[in-house]
Amino acid sequence: MAGLGSKSHTVYFGDNFDDVTNAVGNPSRANTIYDPGPLEFNKTYYWRVDEFDIFNTHKGDVWSFTTAGPGGGVKGNYYRGTDLRDLVLTRTDPQINFSWGGGSPDPLINVDLFSARWTGEVEAAFTETYTFYTMSDDGVRLWVDGQQLIDDWNDHGDIENRGKIDLVAGNTYSLVLEYYENVGGATAQLRWSSPSTPKALIPQAALTLPVKSGSPHPPNGAVDVKQTPILKWSVGEDAVSHQVYFGTDQDAIRNADTGSTEYKGTKALGSESYDPGELEWNTTYYWRVDEVNDVNPDSPWVGNVWSFTTANFLVVDDFEDYDAGENQIWYAWHDGLGYGTPGTPDYFAGNGTGAAVGDETTPSYTEETIVHGGNQSMPLSYNNNILKYSESELTLTYPRDWTEKDVNTLTIWFRGNLAGFVEEPAGTYTMTASGTDIWDTADEFRYAFKQLSGAGTITAQVLSVENTNGWAKAGVMIRETLEPGSKHAFMDITPGYGASSQVRNTTDGTSFQMSQTGITAPYWVKLERNAAGYFTGYYSADGVTWLQVQDTTPVLISMSQNVYIGLAVTSHSAGVTCKAEFSNVKITGSVSPPMWTHQAIGATMPSNDPEPMYVALNGSAVVYHDNPDAAQIDTWTKWNIDLQAFADQGVNLTNVNTIAIGLGDKKNPQTGGSGTMYFDDIQLRFDR
Repeated sequence: MAGLGSKSHTVYFGDNFDDVTNAVGNPSRANTIYDPGPLEFNKTYYWRVDEFDIFNTHKGDVWSFTTAGPGGGVKGNYYRGTDLRDLVLTRTDPQINFSWGGGSPDPLINVDLFSARWTGEVEAAFTETYTFYTMSDDGVRLWVDGQQLIDDWNDHGDIENRGKIDLVAGNTYSLVLEYYENVGGATAQLRWSSPSTPKALIPQAALTLPVKSGSPHPPNGAVDVKQTPILKWSVGEDAVSHQVYFGTDQDAIRNADTGSTEYKGTKALGSESYDPGELEWNTTYYWRVDEVNDVNPDSPWVGNVWSFTTANFLVVDDFEDYDAGENQIWYAWHDGLGYGTPGTPDYFAGNGTGAAVGDETTPSYTEETIVHGGNQSMPLSYNNNILKYSESELTLTYPRDWTEKDVNTLTIWFRGNLAGFVEEPAGTYTMTASGTDIWDTADEFRYAFKQLSGAGTITAQVLSVENTNGWAKAGVMIRETLEPGSKHAFMDITPGYGASSQVRNTTDGTSFQMSQTGITAPYWVKLERNAAGYFTGYYSADGVTWLQVQDTTPVLISMSQNVYIGLAVTSHSAGVTCKAEFSNVKITGSVSPPMWTHQAIGATMPSNDPEPMYVALNGSAVVYHDNPDAAQIDTWTKWNIDLQAFADQGVNLTNVNTIAIGLGDKKNPQTGGSGTMYFDDIQLRFDR
């Protein structure tokens, strides 16, 4: 940008700061563009612009920039599918700046249902707090120096997320960005800013391929790490071996070489882990991994110094170590499904219960979104319909002495799911549902229904509908089938747009609706089907005086004689659960059966049946949670158990062999329900 009042500009450019500062005599120019020609890789250049306003020359400041090194950029791995497993393409991308829209990263990749992982190193220009920004459609996760800054692994349109980290000028830090595209538009961009760096796409000059060790585990700066961690890292691009340094002195680790006591030996390529043994409680440890290749003149590539702090309690399991390789979660937590091939040494047939742990759709085979601490938790699905109780058991190696440092309390964090449909108290119905909407050509919602033959009506008072979106909906519905694109009529109450009367009069056709604004729950709704097949929706403040939505008339919808009639709820937000309450539900006409049936339409929606939850030690000592409906608690909840409760059942607390978590009545098994629980951060603490 030209200086105020300037008529001409004189440019000085070079690779020496003093020369550019002191230079004089270059010709002036009228325009504000200067082309320095081809520049060298990885070199710092300086430039200055003097402004002339007819009367005086105003000397400019000296600016600088550094060109990218050869091969600068990030390594991009592209996968078929959204789970980062089926690798199709590897290439070097100069930046992470992609707006594919309805297109694809490459002809080898589909326009939808693909994923990518970019890895590299980013160099900080200033010692400041940096903010990293992702713009993505759909899911994205970002780690810098092993710290997860962004975690939005969900379907969505273009959304900007951000996270902050302190960086030091001149240092490089490992960078990992994971991304997936489901359907529709596709965007993946990475920006940064700091007090001295305007918000912008991270330039190629600041990015290099991942030649240093990266992605430390435990993550850099992690706290409450168990006392027996296995340290892991990712491989640098050109490494053939790794030199490991470990200790409690940060400066000693930073300055260590192979002659130092902190040097712990060399690991071969393919052995990217180090076992430091049992560590002290509440102590900070530092470590470094240098990448080595004796035939490469740039070797060794000295790693960053990472740290973690051990817990001031015993960690039974924090679920952070499990992966999709040799440490799959069901190898440790034995469930009813088992694993392996019959006749092979590592085969386990299952424990004969209805439990199933893990999630094969995630890169780690654990739960990566619903977590209490760290990045992973254990999902446990239970099904007591046939096998009557569900249990998963861990055989302990450490800790087995549950009296160490006078610990006296077992702590387990857990979370369940609300019931999809429950009547409590009598005459009041609570429903939970997610779903994108009841709209357009296909619906996603939960439906509690009975069957209606011929004409009939359903009336209900919508007591409440949670505001997960202004267009979340709770109301009464008559529907031809249970398919997502079924014909239907629906009269509902929304949190933000009043009462809505909507219909879909052709299978898989477009929906139509009219709204009456200014209405919120509690409010009454009614839907009527007459003998001629006309449907009419009503709303009422008192259940006595009924009104139709303005500009609506009875609508003819050609349905079969037998249809479904009931209550419907959608959150209007995929993956978000909406709760709605109904009362005064009344159905007229030829209706069967007398009992309600409920199911998710068009989408998977978790819901838990109530079951007792318990912990068992050494296979027999059992303690149940005080709340018989604990499986339906949908927020992370801490469960403290006095270890004396196990000792009173004969457990030797100095030698605990196994711990099991279960749903159902272990001592008196009986047919029950099903659902999914999440467990995290199992610890032994001293509770005064």
